[in-house]
Amino acid sequence: MTPQPTGRLRGNDLVLTRRFRASTEDVWTSITDPASTARWFGKWEGKPGVGNEIRVQMGFEEGSPWLTKKIEVCEPARRLVLDSVGSAFTSRLELSLKATNDGCELEFVQHAIDRMKVGDLGPGWEYYLDCLVAARENQPLPAFESYYPAQKAYFAGLA
Repeated sequence: MTPQPTGRLRGNDLVLTRRFRASTEDVWTSITDPASTARWFGKWEGKPGVGNEIRVQMGFEEGSPWLTKKIEVCEPARRLVLDSVGSAFTSRLELSLKATNDGCELEFVQHAIDRMKVGDLGPGWEYYLDCLVAARENQPLPAFESYYPAQKAYFAGLA
C-alpha cells in the first residue's frame, strides 16, 4: 500500500507537515536528541548550538553516509535550521513546531530545491517523516519501497 503523499511546493521550497498529539517540547526532543533521531533518521554527534557543525549519519540510506550540517537557527521547541557543509548535495532544512489545540504541528521545509528533482526528494522526506511518526508511536518503521518510486509522479507533478 502506497502512503498518501502530503508534500507541496511553496515557490522553490518543498514543504511537508505532520501533526502530533504531543507538546512542542516533546516533539522537539524527537527531532533533536541524538538517541531519538537515531530511531527514525540517524544519529548525530557534535556540540549543539547556533554556529556549530554537527555530523549526521543517515541511518536508513545505503552505506549509512555521514553528512556535516551547520546549525543556523536553534530556538528550542520552536525552530531548527540546518545547512549542508562540504557536500555536493547542498540543502537548507528547516523544522518548525507550533502548538495546536490538541498537540502540535511540525512543518518541514527543504529550501531552494531544484524543482526538476522534487520527484526524487519528496518521497524520501515523506518516508522519513512517517518514520518519525512510527518511532514516536513505537510502531515498526515503514518500508521505503512503499514511497519510492510510487510517489515520484505525484511530486514530479508539483513542478
